[in-house]
Amino acid sequence: MNSSSVMAGNISKAGSDLQQLPQQQQLYVETYSVYVVTWNVGTRFPDNISLRSLLGLQGVDDPNTQDLPDIYAIGLQEVNVQPQQQMLGLFKEDPWTHKIKKILRDYDYVVIKSEQMQGLLLSLFVRRVHVKHMRDIEPEFTRTGFGGMWGNKGAVSIRFSLYGCAITFVVAHLAAHDKHLDERIEDYEQIMENHHYHVPHYREIYDHDYVFWFGDLNFRLMGDDSPADVLAAIKNEKLSELIERDQLLHVRTKLQKAFHLMHERLPAFPPTFKFHEGTSNYDLKRRPAWTDRILYALQPLNKRPDERLAIEQRSYKSFPAYNISDHKPVSSEFSVKLYPNYRAPCVNFKEIAEWQIGEENTVEYVKPNDFEERNHDWIGVYREDFASLNEYIGYEYVNQAESPPSSPDSPVDPFFESPPQRSRRHHHRNHERLRRQQLQDEEDIRLDFSDDINMRDGERYLLIYFQNTGMRGVTSIAGMSNIFRAIVPRGNAN
Repeated sequence: MNSSSVMAGNISKAGSDLQQLPQQQQLYVETYSVYVVTWNVGTRFPDNISLRSLLGLQGVDDPNTQDLPDIYAIGLQEVNVQPQQQMLGLFKEDPWTHKIKKILRDYDYVVIKSEQMQGLLLSLFVRRVHVKHMRDIEPEFTRTGFGGMWGNKGAVSIRFSLYGCAITFVVAHLAAHDKHLDERIEDYEQIMENHHYHVPHYREIYDHDYVFWFGDLNFRLMGDDSPADVLAAIKNEKLSELIERDQLLHVRTKLQKAFHLMHERLPAFPPTFKFHEGTSNYDLKRRPAWTDRILYALQPLNKRPDERLAIEQRSYKSFPAYNISDHKPVSSEFSVKLYPNYRAPCVNFKEIAEWQIGEENTVEYVKPNDFEERNHDWIGVYREDFASLNEYIGYEYVNQAESPPSSPDSPVDPFFESPPQRSRRHHHRNHERLRRQQLQDEEDIRLDFSDDINMRDGERYLLIYFQNTGMRGVTSIAGMSNIFRAIVPRGNAN
């Protein structure tokens, strides 16, 4: 199988974003780091366990170190499968994403998106410096359980473009048990048939420049040996002999019926399933197997023959010390090539000197003529140290005649949602809250923010412009303002 864990491609891809670039914009490539985790947590919560080792942060105290990943993708299975936890998840952040966010915010990471389908959870974190370059963010999910009617099995994904390259992360939980290999292949086929995006040129999973597909894929070992026989082979360090009988390897490289476009460094760690919970002892009710996998692919038809995109799988390991479920978590770190000087059209905010608390504030920005303003574009107000795109404290829609309240009081969220319909409206003294002036190559826009945004005197904030197509749509971060201070005007001070 893959003797090399490095892939590269250099064939021109027609119709992609970079084909539209001005000829004078010369792109170059730089290396970025991606850290992927998969773990079937068996309905357990992250109470009383440290996740620093799992995140590769053991002994890393300096948040400014250059060795930290640029992107974290955390895929979990069997999260919040109880009905009461599903209901709770509608109204607040799931405990796993919340705990990981608390760790990573000290290293200047931001939650870009967290997507959940019953027990399947995918959370995406990026370093703050990259946030303003995230484009065309879109989540998707496909149910395969009970003929596609139930989401206990299936796939969840988040795709986006960053520095001129399209990337998708897919976490999956496929059919269980040794004898259900055909069902796992059917799950894969069903995901491929039904998992579609709404970004031009990137409708399918394999249209993307980089694909990361991981999760509890549930592939087992071929053969009729007993669980005790497999355990003996593990203890005798015959992992290379066992992996040759791995169903995923067979299906992918021999039969080519599933995942045949994906690549994987063969696991050099012991099987990650099945263990007695609370221990690192195999539960011999099942044959030990490598159910938990991380695969990757590079679209060989990538964009520029003079600058080759490439991917390298730098590490692939399990974490035996984690024992809250019957699976061990697995991580893999990758190096990918992106175009750091690629720039998509965006809005540019004029300098905000300060924000007057309790007053209407006018924000001015410039929109180039080649920037596509969408029906549900909005501008969010964030604290300077925000750790998630969902942590807005106020917002205004760009194209709505009237906006909903700036401090949302319901679970409806403008991020990836349609404009919420509410009876209470902003109090705008100026009925023409949005003014436009067309210039030669751009449009100057002034937008009034209402006086009811909950800000604290002396604290620092910023604005983010979201380009948004609406319900479960495609969202781009299309502009960020300078950081400014909010103050209480003298006449309003108590």
